[in-house]
Amino acid sequence: YIFRDGRLVKPYFFEFICNVKTRWAGKTIVDLFTHEFRQRPRDYYVEAVKSGRIQVDGMNVDISYTVKTSQRISHFVHRHEPPVMSWSIPILEKDVDVVTICKPPSVPVHPCGQYRKNTVLGILQAEHGLTPLFPVHRLDRLVSGLLILARSAARADLFRQQIEAGKVQKEYVAKVVGEFPEAEKIVDAAVIFDAREGRSSVQDGKAASTIFNRISTNGIHSIVKCKPITGRTHQIRVHLQHLGHPIANDALYLSFKIDPMCTNCPNLPPKGYDEEGLWLHCVRYSGPDWTYGCPYPDWA
Repeated sequence: YIFRDGRLVKPYFFEFICNVKTRWAGKTIVDLFTHEFRQRPRDYYVEAVKSGRIQVDGMNVDISYTVKTSQRISHFVHRHEPPVMSWSIPILEKDVDVVTICKPPSVPVHPCGQYRKNTVLGILQAEHGLTPLFPVHRLDRLVSGLLILARSAARADLFRQQIEAGKVQKEYVAKVVGEFPEAEKIVDAAVIFDAREGRSSVQDGKAASTIFNRISTNGIHSIVKCKPITGRTHQIRVHLQHLGHPIANDALYLSFKIDPMCTNCPNLPPKGYDEEGLWLHCVRYSGPDWTYGCPYPDWA
């Protein structure tokens, strides 16, 4: 790792491996990569096939080669991971069965997308020798706070069974727009997640329920305790938006006014804005005979 305005990973070579899906069969190797993996231009994939960086079943192929179902495709790349904000991951508790940490914002929990080493699991393995670890619950990349990691698959399954049975209470804290009502608010509104858009909305979908209580307010922003009863994707964020009090720095769910004279509208959020840590923090998880907690963030 390199520490310079955040945590960076030195570029490294990595081999992506996948099997040909049914809907890919019959496409040329170049067409397949061009249409399914659009982060690189077609010319790159032509050169990658010619140089052997893309292979089929461990063998070099021609750029016109047609792939078949279940063949093994490998793509050897020089990987550049995006930086993350944090320099360290504070360990809260560590015993033979469980490790709890205070997850910093911007760090994904496990390998996904462009991230592999710059993840909670990767950093804990590299810097603390903690492996294997099994996340008991998930936190979005920009969300901070308590993360429970089991040290065995069996212990992780026990936690998950309790969560699925409704025996676990969850508590978060958020900084929201406006003066949140003093009285407790309960939102029972179905949530549906649109994977293409990367966001949820309140409409016909999976049942979702969240309890909100105001902790404090200065009239401009409010600190709100959030207790999700269910666990839908972006549930707290979209329920707060539904109440008219979205998280104050949540570009995905804030409503912006479009200025017809502005050259940036409606291309929101501004570049780099989404790398600010979200003002949503996991504070506590409690089960039948256990409780784990995390200190409040500075902004709360």
